[in-house]
Amino acid sequence: MKPKLHGYWRSSASYRVRIALALKGIEYDYVPVHLLRDGGEQKSARYQQLNPAQLVPTLEIANTANGETLCLNQSLAIIEYLDAIYPAVRLIPADPAQAAVVRMLALDMAADLQPVTNLRVLQALTTDFALPETAKGEWIKLWVTRTFAAFEQRLQRYAGHYCYGDHVTLADVCLVPQVYNAKRFGVDLTPYPNLQRVIANLEALPALQMAAPEAQVDANS
Repeated sequence: MKPKLHGYWRSSASYRVRIALALKGIEYDYVPVHLLRDGGEQKSARYQQLNPAQLVPTLEIANTANGETLCLNQSLAIIEYLDAIYPAVRLIPADPAQAAVVRMLALDMAADLQPVTNLRVLQALTTDFALPETAKGEWIKLWVTRTFAAFEQRLQRYAGHYCYGDHVTLADVCLVPQVYNAKRFGVDLTPYPNLQRVIANLEALPALQMAAPEAQVDANS
């Protein structure tokens, strides 16, 4: 049975998993979960059985140890599992020091930036704290520019063709969705030439084009 990915086309975390699946050439079934329709389909009782946190993505995949179905929710946990069971295309290096650097770069995006700019935080800023829409845009740009400024310096040290040397890694998988969001919210990327160069190289890859938000069946739905 093919893995089943529950996700949303514009979700950063779903985007990460799609990139990993595409890079590894893994066929999967896609189940759209609309985060805005009817108050958010992720809040339905049916979906909460898969993910009580009411977030995307969720991946249903066979446990290679016993054949039972695993239900995994966190994108980085999903990608680590995929890297373990489909090691032909490694996203995390085997060398412990290299793996630590790649995880560090990935977490700059997935732990420091994405959580403060994701949908539920932005919704809370508006509904719970009465932040005007214009101020919400400034909130996003504040955290994106701070994070990208530091990441640009990391790339100066570690980047080759991609974030870490000349092979696509978990760091790239996590960077791409955050750059997509930055462009969407009008962040000026001019101050980050290394980041722009890496992103241009990544966007040329067919697997990245397959995983792009606009290429998904639920895009703009």
